[in-house]
Amino acid sequence: MSQENVTPDLARERSKATFDVENLAEFMIGGRDRLKRKRFLQNIAIQDPFFKKQKSWSFCSVEEQYDMGLSKSIYIQKKLQEMGITDMQEAFYYRECAAAHENSPLGLHYAMFLPTINKQATPEQKKKWLPLAENYKMIGTYAQTELGHGTFIRGLETTATYDPKTKEFILDSPTLTSKKYWPGCLGKTSNHCVVMAQLYTQGKSHGPHMFMVQIRSMEDHSVLPGIEVGVIGNKFGYGTNDNGFLSFDKLRIPRENMLMRYSQVHEDGTYVKPQNAKLAYGSMVLIRSSIVSDAARGLAQACVISIRYSAVRRQTEAYPGGEEPQILDYQTQQYRLFPLLASAYSLQLAGKYVFNTYLEVNDQIEKGNLESMPELHALSAGLKAFSTYEASAGIEVCRICCGGHGYSQASGLPKIYVDVVPGCTYEGENTVMMLQTARYLMKCYSRAKQGQKLPGFVQYIGQNLNKKSCMSEEVALGCLVMAYEHRAARLVEAAAMRMQSLIQGGKKQHEAWNGSSVQLFWAAKAHCHLFCVKNFVDAIQAKSLSSKTVTVMKSVCQLYGVHGILENLGEFMQDGFFSGEQVGYLQRKMLALFENIRPNAVALVDAFDYPDMVLGSCLGRYDGQVYQALYDYAKSAPMNQTEIHSTYYKHLKPLINPETTSDAMQFAKL
Repeated sequence: MSQENVTPDLARERSKATFDVENLAEFMIGGRDRLKRKRFLQNIAIQDPFFKKQKSWSFCSVEEQYDMGLSKSIYIQKKLQEMGITDMQEAFYYRECAAAHENSPLGLHYAMFLPTINKQATPEQKKKWLPLAENYKMIGTYAQTELGHGTFIRGLETTATYDPKTKEFILDSPTLTSKKYWPGCLGKTSNHCVVMAQLYTQGKSHGPHMFMVQIRSMEDHSVLPGIEVGVIGNKFGYGTNDNGFLSFDKLRIPRENMLMRYSQVHEDGTYVKPQNAKLAYGSMVLIRSSIVSDAARGLAQACVISIRYSAVRRQTEAYPGGEEPQILDYQTQQYRLFPLLASAYSLQLAGKYVFNTYLEVNDQIEKGNLESMPELHALSAGLKAFSTYEASAGIEVCRICCGGHGYSQASGLPKIYVDVVPGCTYEGENTVMMLQTARYLMKCYSRAKQGQKLPGFVQYIGQNLNKKSCMSEEVALGCLVMAYEHRAARLVEAAAMRMQSLIQGGKKQHEAWNGSSVQLFWAAKAHCHLFCVKNFVDAIQAKSLSSKTVTVMKSVCQLYGVHGILENLGEFMQDGFFSGEQVGYLQRKMLALFENIRPNAVALVDAFDYPDMVLGSCLGRYDGQVYQALYDYAKSAPMNQTEIHSTYYKHLKPLINPETTSDAMQFAKL
């Protein structure tokens, strides 16, 4: 990044850093070569005249955002093909810079449609569909969510009934609530979609299955008979994406359009169930791990903006006649921002772990070996919820920490927020995701009580709880991990005991589950929090980090753990695990960590290595030229391109001079 024209405040901040920013940046991305490659690809986007001439996203209407999103997506894909880039991560680096937080109208074609064909189709189906999809003859999406059902897949109402006479499935939307609603890229972009529908054959229901359905002509894009499709209208964000609705009126499709890698329907209607119903979990883990990483990136970028701005912004003289201090020097600003910085690092490392673990076990999953899948599935579900909750709340705090300017689209923060916050509900509503994790934890607790050995990370469950903390003034990382293990183990046990008590009291299993669901949620959240702390501790012991970087990252890791305890103090103190004196250690340590991190705060956000084009922020610029950027942004607003706005003649002039009303009406007609 260019060092030219950097403000004195930011230049001074960077000169105070006690560690090598490049060393940390290389560690976070996975090595020096990968960092160089990322910067190379991003620089291509930064220098491209095509992106420079684009109208500012924040000044576009929703229709203009969609148009721009589609234009960019097609251009980006052509550039990736020209550069011969097929690696998923490298393609992401380029896309992220070229269209940051602008969800592509072709996004689900890459992220869901193609992967679903690869994972769920037979070799014959792949041979037929993949060449068409890879060359954009087929442009597809994934239609699961309905007006009346989302996360509860078994409750979907769309039906696919097999007719052995014609060897066809009849797709139907029998109710208003059965209409597909919310799928991205559906309203105007896609001509095909993978539809999740309830399978009926030989008079029996076999639950939700996937079907390939053509919804528009591949010649002129017209909607096919028996189909109703359109956009759902304006949303909180995602203006670049045509989220849509879709319904079927007894639409017939060939038998071969059911995705039959794992389940089949023979010509006579005989149903063959999959060898293992959990084989589809691999795709879920991959998607949810990417959501964790997306949430972490959003929070990290918000931290870059708010911390850089806090180093530039000066406000309120500390004493009469004195210089206005940087707002980053105020302890209250540090209290709000530094724990979020620590969370951003922790969540990025967590997403990295889940994604890498998925890649390691993917070959086993493909071969049908699902031994490690339950733990990974439960962890990815919980972390999806944990990370999106943390990131959404954290980005809003970052916005508030930027004062009034944070409310402007010029800050870049609203754009990041509306991109991240939907993650709390898509791909599984967060409470349901936490309860999926809790269900696994209850199984683990039961197995532990029977004396069975638990796998990997969940071995803490059912062990003898440490009744007293080893916490001292030093606040050792090992003692932090022990504290989180104690909290999670106790909450898992409390939820299990609550359920057992309700069942013994005469409640049915589902009633006991519902009556324990708040405690189950607490247990799952504590489990995910423990993972993030322990994974952070393990990660910073990497050999690729220099000793100076480890020292700084230890402080960041300690802050993540200490702040988490103080924010959830009741759960750590309820059984006397911490004494009042130890709580005092933690409070003092947190304030000391603010002082330790302060000299490195700007360097720590620099190490995330986000170029200005990704941040899209006047406040978070690398050079710190905040005020000139804000002024330039204001001047570029469309309403400033004319001295007298048309509304003056239409509304204001008649108000000021009523006698000119007739003139104003004539103008309005023009």
